[in-house]
Amino acid sequence: MGLVGVQENGNGEVGLSIGTKNKYRRMDSEVTEDFDDGSHHHHQEKRSSSTRKYVLACAIFASLNSVLLGYDVGVMSGAIIFIQEDLKITEVQEEVLVGCLSILSLFGSLAGGRTSDIIGRKWTMALAAIIFQTGAATMTLAPSFEVLIIGRFLAGIGIGFGVMIAPIYIAEISPSVTRGSLTSFPEIFINLGILLGYVSNFAFSGLPEHISWRVMLGVGILPSFFIGAALFIIPESPRWLVMKNRVEEARTVLLKTIDNEAEVEERLAEILLAAGTGSTEKYEEKAVWREMLSPSPSLRRMLITGVGIQCFQQITGIDATVYYSPEIFQGAGIQDKSKLLAATVAVGVSKTAFILVAIFLIDKLGRKPLLYVSTIGMTICLFSIGVTLTFIGQGQVGIAMAILFVCSNVAFFSVGIGPVCWVLTSEIFPLRLRAQAAALGAVGNRVCSGLVAMSFLSVSRAISVGGTFFVFSVISAISVLFVYALVPETKGKSLEQIELLFKDEHEWQGSEVELGDVVHLVQKQ
Repeated sequence: MGLVGVQENGNGEVGLSIGTKNKYRRMDSEVTEDFDDGSHHHHQEKRSSSTRKYVLACAIFASLNSVLLGYDVGVMSGAIIFIQEDLKITEVQEEVLVGCLSILSLFGSLAGGRTSDIIGRKWTMALAAIIFQTGAATMTLAPSFEVLIIGRFLAGIGIGFGVMIAPIYIAEISPSVTRGSLTSFPEIFINLGILLGYVSNFAFSGLPEHISWRVMLGVGILPSFFIGAALFIIPESPRWLVMKNRVEEARTVLLKTIDNEAEVEERLAEILLAAGTGSTEKYEEKAVWREMLSPSPSLRRMLITGVGIQCFQQITGIDATVYYSPEIFQGAGIQDKSKLLAATVAVGVSKTAFILVAIFLIDKLGRKPLLYVSTIGMTICLFSIGVTLTFIGQGQVGIAMAILFVCSNVAFFSVGIGPVCWVLTSEIFPLRLRAQAAALGAVGNRVCSGLVAMSFLSVSRAISVGGTFFVFSVISAISVLFVYALVPETKGKSLEQIELLFKDEHEWQGSEVELGDVVHLVQKQ
């Protein structure tokens, strides 16, 4: 009842910060008691190991939709060569076919926020997989460009749902200490999908041209069977359950994902406060969008950070580099088709390998250092690609440098802004707005991705491929300043504490020390 009392007095903020401070003191004493009592400590360790495995399994299953997005991006870069020959499409049709996926997926992302608030995070993931598979099947059997576009339309909407919901679900189910690593999982799976797409291109490129691209696209249907099985294993998000006043179910899920019962109660109290249970008006769609359209100063800061980082992730040209890597390597002098596809496999390998570096470092170093390494590294690589294509030209040196810098660019992307941008947008927004605001961020991401993918060939014609990469390097340099000025460090804080961070911008630096100690404690435990 104390909790409700705090709410009624309108001191939610105060109650929350006091609650979190108490938690630190309590956890400290709990850890000490654990060391005093050997058997209890052993039991705690055993439980800790099983909750870790459970949360890991949930994160992996929730990320499977991202394989579909990655596969589609990767496979289309090679399949388009054969589609062009088979269906005799024009260059503009090629740009539309490649780029429309991103624009269409924004409709899925927009609808995904509201849908996940109504039917739950888990079943939104199911819906995403069903829509995508229908699209993939339509594309595989398409007799003409028009039918191909219809399949692409459905696949895009399914991908929009999936891309938006997975990071939110994982952030809502993960303990604070591992949330960064786990929320990066969708990005790993996107990269894994891209790599599989490249490998699929390489493997099936020997088939007759009217069959090869259909097989390449058709293989993308396979992951959905795993997604179907996963839905029977993973639980619903505890924060969504609290929003629906299903508090006991939320407690059950939290007990499976957090190994310390006192912390479960503490976390549940924070979620209840953040959700403002009892005030159903807050969950009306109008209220949510009204709040986002005329935001308070703290929400404005969150939206600028969240949507801004999503846009920068794409306008630095990563999708152009991935979709059109065969064209870039052709410009550097590689002519043979199978060699071109082999070079793109190298891009996929470096993109996937370096995402693992981010996973290990995101909860140790924090979000901001990785963003600095990533944005500065990308700026240098993008500039170097421009120099290589403009001044060095074709030949062995040009080819070697083009492959080196393209691979380095995607590696720097994967170390920082690739995964961190999804982690940040899933953790900085308040619970009642999280799904809708993260959807808005995903929309920014997809719009920028689509604009880059659909204009890359045309812009390259106008100012050369090298010139286009000089433009990307300037935008990347601006993203370094954006990270410095507007992105706070969220490592080790609970979702509810991050919300408080944005309420007072001076707290961004001040809260670091106190929270660092707690993370240390929890890791020791």
